[in-house]
Amino acid sequence: MPIHEEHLIRPENLVTHEQLVIDGVDVSGHWSTFIESRVVTDYNEALQDEIAALPGGEQIHRCWQCGSCTNSCTVNAINPDFNPRYWIYLIRMGMESELLRDRDIIWQCVSCNKCTYACPRDVFPEGVMKATAHWLELKGHTPKSPSMHFDEEFAGQVFATGRIEEGRIIRGFFARTGQALMQDWLVEMVKRLLRHLPVKLIVTMGLANVLKPRTRGWGRARAAIEEYVHEREQVQRRALGLDALVKAAASELDQPARGAQP
Repeated sequence: MPIHEEHLIRPENLVTHEQLVIDGVDVSGHWSTFIESRVVTDYNEALQDEIAALPGGEQIHRCWQCGSCTNSCTVNAINPDFNPRYWIYLIRMGMESELLRDRDIIWQCVSCNKCTYACPRDVFPEGVMKATAHWLELKGHTPKSPSMHFDEEFAGQVFATGRIEEGRIIRGFFARTGQALMQDWLVEMVKRLLRHLPVKLIVTMGLANVLKPRTRGWGRARAAIEEYVHEREQVQRRALGLDALVKAAASELDQPARGAQP
């Protein structure tokens, strides 16, 4: 399906002639605006399968480009360049290079799920956006996003203890992202908790942050979860060809080293 939205045409592909007459008709200025033709040769035919292999992207093949996701998008209302429908189109067409041009904003999805509720085809657009952001990180196109740091900190604590302690999650997240622990909003929140929560609960929360208690009998459940996560990660690596990329990169690094040997 071709893209018709004017704002999706890159400015560098628009050509306007200040003075132009065609067959005796003056079409100078915006009347002479043309779209330069482009030839895309670097299609990634496996791109849709790669996104579908990641959590949230499984139903991307169901999209019929109605645009309900973009029309209901919270972020699009602020930034028209944030366009889930367009990115899903690029993924299904295998236009990887075009998708990468927006890699700095794709991760900005706020997970409000308005798109998911509006979608008539159960594509789960919010999940596709998360899968796409994860794909960008796994492929090395973008650094790990703050939301991914938080997800990993949250999941790591659950896997280790079978429970979550909000204080440790916040500290771990701040450490991962290089943020200072003593932030004004956090200090104010702690003050209010101290004023309003029962003393026994405050003591229990404090001890939990220090002692890191585990859910009783968590060992077997932890082993099963870790096994499942490992299996899924292997499936994702195969789908994205990450092992092949690592080998290719290692080979390229090894060649200069060999050439430098006497």
